[in-house]
Amino acid sequence: MTVTREHRSQRQRALEILVRLKRLYPDATCSLDYESPVQLLVATILSAQCTDERVNKVTPDLFARFPDAAALGAAEREELEQLVRSTGFYRNKAKNIQGACQKIVNDFAGQVPRTMPELLTLPGVARKTANVVLAHAFGLNQGVTVDTHVKRLSQRLGLTERDNPVQIERDLMRLLPQPDWENWSIRLIYHGRAVCQARKPACDRCELADLCPSSTK
Repeated sequence: MTVTREHRSQRQRALEILVRLKRLYPDATCSLDYESPVQLLVATILSAQCTDERVNKVTPDLFARFPDAAALGAAEREELEQLVRSTGFYRNKAKNIQGACQKIVNDFAGQVPRTMPELLTLPGVARKTANVVLAHAFGLNQGVTVDTHVKRLSQRLGLTERDNPVQIERDLMRLLPQPDWENWSIRLIYHGRAVCQARKPACDRCELADLCPSSTK
């Protein structure tokens, strides 16, 4: 692939943003509570269109009742729905959690698979969820997690012009070192919550402002 001057400049900016994010949020890590890969998978499914804080209030009772894939796969759907109800879209989430756990038991000997293609065969699992599980359960950086914060900030920072999360992920993977793919997302999420909020970004106190083309708009 021919590296254009524009891409080189964009990559240099991305690397400087990464350095600053590491300095601003040195201890940033996954904020979901879990004790096993399957619990992380379930918590990540529940976090769709829901805050991690809310998920962490739901999962202690859920995992006390159904601690592993076998128990979740065999659960009564109605009970599962009630346990996850407050996370929103609870019927669909319960269906996907149960379907994923049943497939884990039947096709993967009860163990969460460790490859992207295998994870993507599980109900309710797209690249976002698979990236989180691979990175935090197994230490494998296979992609960049793109949620609403990462999408918004990556666009504002001029690192992508795409709207599709998969295309945004590809753009970011070209710009960032692979060992930093997942923690880039986490630190960007922290920054999105603390400074670069959707409705009113605080550009006047943003330490990335001089690297951000949107800060002058």
